[in-house]
Amino acid sequence: MTRRFSLGVLVGTAVAAALMATISAQSGARGSNAAQQTQPGGRGRGLNAPPPIIWPSPPLPDGPILEDTALVHQIRIVPIKGLNQPWSLAFLPDGSILVTGRPGRLRIVRNGVLDPRPVSGIPAVQATGLAGLMDLALHPRFAENRLVYFTYHKPPAAPADAAVGGRGGAPAPGTITLARGRWDGSGLVDVQDIFSALPSGNASRIAFGRDGMLYMTVGYGDPPLGNADPEKAPPQDPGSLVGKTLRLRDDGTVPPDNPFVGRPGYRPEIFTMGHRNMLGLTLNPMTGEMWESENGPNGGDEVNVLQPGKNYGWPVVSTGRFYLGPRVNTKMYQEGMEQPIIFWVPAIATSGLTFYTGDRFPQWKGHLFAGGMRQGEVPRSGHLERIDFNDKWEELHRESLLRELQQRIRDVRQGPDGLLYVLTAENDGALLRLEPAPAPATAGR
Repeated sequence: MTRRFSLGVLVGTAVAAALMATISAQSGARGSNAAQQTQPGGRGRGLNAPPPIIWPSPPLPDGPILEDTALVHQIRIVPIKGLNQPWSLAFLPDGSILVTGRPGRLRIVRNGVLDPRPVSGIPAVQATGLAGLMDLALHPRFAENRLVYFTYHKPPAAPADAAVGGRGGAPAPGTITLARGRWDGSGLVDVQDIFSALPSGNASRIAFGRDGMLYMTVGYGDPPLGNADPEKAPPQDPGSLVGKTLRLRDDGTVPPDNPFVGRPGYRPEIFTMGHRNMLGLTLNPMTGEMWESENGPNGGDEVNVLQPGKNYGWPVVSTGRFYLGPRVNTKMYQEGMEQPIIFWVPAIATSGLTFYTGDRFPQWKGHLFAGGMRQGEVPRSGHLERIDFNDKWEELHRESLLRELQQRIRDVRQGPDGLLYVLTAENDGALLRLEPAPAPATAGR
């Protein structure tokens, strides 16, 4: 299948002052790392980062919100408030919705109402910087085994590891970990870690494929400013899990048909390599392929179609720039490296990805929805993007939805009721239910 670049000029979200400070301190976050601030070049004569634009998102109204869209025309947005930095959601057979929160809490929504009590069973979570409780997925045979999978940053085991660089140092990063537990109707029991990746402040998404395997992303950030030796960066290292998507069996072990099993120097868990910070992962129900979205730095966000054993280029090729201005590299293409099916310049801080297949919005059937947290590093520019394709999966249109809400969008999922559900990445976060607006009443004669 031919893959082509698709270019759009689009936009993403604001982060509060404390979070901005943390981001700039971490390699792999959407901010400047220390190397970027000490090397020559960039904006003006030096590399001092410009002050962050602090403009918090406005509060959402309590009641339903109406919005006009290009194809469906008017939709109704129903907010369910009271969440703190929600990250992911999953739908239980009884219609309840499980929601993870990055600070380490699992919540449940029943009949459109958020239970004020956290769901029990989540282990201790290292929720510093951009780390925390991340993605959530039900086993394909959940009705039989009641298994719930989630990714989180497991705290360092030893107190001596609690800080780096001595007193006053930054906390040691938690280890990106895949865990599962059994849902007993009110909480998770028999919770156990089944795979640990590596200490990192980056994100992890999970999704089950049509083959029954679990796909897991392990993100990476930026190389040092200048990108002097990109071929040796961790995402290009086959012996490292950094900047990779992994393919695992449902017990966390390696399938024998993974593309690098038995190949010297390669981790057998690796399915694809050469990625940055991957914040969206979904199954394309029309093709059976896994699609992934990842953040570039200041530009270069991508959606990729994952193919076994392929290399997606980061940081050898990219359409992005470092946060302080210089290009990551001068190459947008290299033989043997896959091109994205979609990319954004400037970046929208893409996060969350799903295909719509329901009947409640027939005009959207087969379209891809991608969350965006901020466009071009500008606050209050988060939105949801709708993207449609021709029969060769070449992009036709993009539409920005929910832009007037000025909220960071963390995740988007289709519910079993055929509606779309969206999470806002805010301290005062919400679950948004998107539904067709009722037809206006007609005046009688």
